[in-house]
Amino acid sequence: MFAKFAKIVALSAVVAGVTATPLPKPQPVDDTVELTSRNSYSFNNWGGISSLSGFDNFYGSDNFSGEISQQIIVEQEKEVVCHSQSIEIIQQRLLVLQEMAKRIISEQICEVETQTIVFEQFHSSMSHFGSDIMRHSSRSVGYDSNISNHYSSIMNSDGSLSSNDLGFSGADLGKNTVVPSGSNWNDNSSPASVGAAFNATRVARSNNNSTTPSNSTSH
Repeated sequence: MFAKFAKIVALSAVVAGVTATPLPKPQPVDDTVELTSRNSYSFNNWGGISSLSGFDNFYGSDNFSGEISQQIIVEQEKEVVCHSQSIEIIQQRLLVLQEMAKRIISEQICEVETQTIVFEQFHSSMSHFGSDIMRHSSRSVGYDSNISNHYSSIMNSDGSLSSNDLGFSGADLGKNTVVPSGSNWNDNSSPASVGAAFNATRVARSNNNSTTPSNSTSH
């Protein structure tokens, strides 16, 4: 019992130390660097796997997870403003998106090698948004409205996953960017507070990784 209490105190001290120590202001980086200066790594038919045919056509062999994308911010007839919502409501919706991603990968890809590569591409592409939120990149914190509007098109009316071409590629990412207003970002205080929030999540993740839940099958 004492050991468990000591561990909690130690973790709390780590978070408190992070919060008390101001972090340097992140410096933006140029996300529009010339593609010719980047190394290429092709996944087209990687390992002789036919389901990877044309993989590089989406983002390019030198842009694995779409890190390079030009943002074109579009004006809306009605300004989009962020508004506070119950955190549980947010978590519910993000969990739906998470499980939908799992469904697409597990139902529409049979080769585990392709599942691995596609998931890592998806996981890596999402991490770029984290850099945007922390202002570690030169991108604005927003989303591509044209691409996000296709959400309802990924399922058929009978609840099955659709397989039709939605008519865009990774090269279209960012061309219709909407940036909601209302953020509380402050150039003076936010780098430290956001850095503390980020590091606190790493403490929580490290703590959770020490316990692995068992699998069970329902009948």
